[in-house]
Amino acid sequence: MYPQKESRMPTTCPGSVSTQGLHRNHGGGLERECSRNPDQQPPKLYGVGNPTAAFSSDSPHLSSRGSVIKWFWDSAEEGYRTYHMDEYDEDKNPSLSQRDMLRVEPSLLQYPDWRGHLFLREEVARFLSFYCRSPAPLKPENVVVLNGCSSLFSALATVLCEAGEAFLIPAPYYGAITQHVYLYGNVRLVCVYLDSEVTGLATRPFQLTVEMLEVALQGAHSEGVKVKGLILINPQNPLGDVYSPGELQEYLEFAKRHELHVVVDEVYMLSVFEESVQYRSVLSLERLPDPQRTHVMWATSKDFGMSGLRFGTLYTENRDVATAVASLCRYHGLSGLVQYQMAQLLQDRDWISQVYLPENHARLKAAHAYVSEELQALGIPSVSRGAGFFVWVDLRKHLREATLEEEMLLWRRFLDNKVLLSFGKAFECKEPGWFRLVFSDETHRLRLGMQRVRQVLEGKSQVAEDTPSC
Repeated sequence: MYPQKESRMPTTCPGSVSTQGLHRNHGGGLERECSRNPDQQPPKLYGVGNPTAAFSSDSPHLSSRGSVIKWFWDSAEEGYRTYHMDEYDEDKNPSLSQRDMLRVEPSLLQYPDWRGHLFLREEVARFLSFYCRSPAPLKPENVVVLNGCSSLFSALATVLCEAGEAFLIPAPYYGAITQHVYLYGNVRLVCVYLDSEVTGLATRPFQLTVEMLEVALQGAHSEGVKVKGLILINPQNPLGDVYSPGELQEYLEFAKRHELHVVVDEVYMLSVFEESVQYRSVLSLERLPDPQRTHVMWATSKDFGMSGLRFGTLYTENRDVATAVASLCRYHGLSGLVQYQMAQLLQDRDWISQVYLPENHARLKAAHAYVSEELQALGIPSVSRGAGFFVWVDLRKHLREATLEEEMLLWRRFLDNKVLLSFGKAFECKEPGWFRLVFSDETHRLRLGMQRVRQVLEGKSQVAEDTPSC
């Protein structure tokens, strides 16, 4: 039973960490002191990824790229395979659909425009115009639809970069992007390491600044790596952070100065559940510094809980990029039946705005509040700004040493006690001991999950009973 549905740089001394910007309920739980050896090198502020060197298997039958692909399956997916073999599911969810969602017409069974059927692209343009609050209506000809954001990352990496080139990306970040851009496109990531300690121009933990981007870009160039773009996730995964319009503008202007493409992943844009958080889509900005190099993606996998349907969309004003990505839809396109269903869903804005989103936000807020209270009771500091499905929790004090090996041992103890968290290394967090805890679940399942978390942290090895105590 697994109530929780989710879970590089080694450091020997994370240092003193400010509590500013951490969850307000968590007092001074982050204070830590340790002396620095005078000969110790300062922490690196960026890192150029090399998946071939870092991740590989020893099969004699695979190419180097095949070895990396196998490594991701053998290692990175282990927790999810374990979860699915013993999945907690007390009741089957009922199937809800509109009567006209299952309509089949001959035209839906034919090859579409590879960008997607026009009726769907028109609906996507209207949907994004409304929910992204764009200053002017978005255009269907700038829309490409395909089977999920994973394929979108892969396609964009392939059409924007030569093999061996790179994207900048703030770290920690959703780690699967590493394989999305590398496995087909042979494109690397240059990590811009964010710090839990509030220093310099930062005002909150793990804050991205233009100065950090400049340092990482110049560092990559000094190592002979050509950077072609910047990836931004907003709201951010795993931090739940939200970039302000001013920050977005600064990042986009930085990219324009260096002629970098910007890929903005807004897959959690409708999952901002705190009213005080003023989320703004990049498509809402009055002026994009470089519209031809700004590419925005969204999908239904998170905001609508429909990851199995495999629907993702790209909006870009660059017609060449749209055409090139559309060409790859031969391999990553949607069936006509799914396209019809998606159009039916997206056009029902009354239901989305008046029924679905208010209820979804209320449930997310309640689940987040419950988990935050439980973490406070356990004395665990956390980072969360009221967006997404997760809390970024600081379990460094539960490591015997500040190493990736100790982080993995703690992750294994959680897994052995039937709780699947995500460890920091999976997100390229440079500070061992941070974990992502997903809270988007029902109360009784969260209660059982947090009960098991408590057992692990208190050193108990037995698994909790299937029926949680009230």
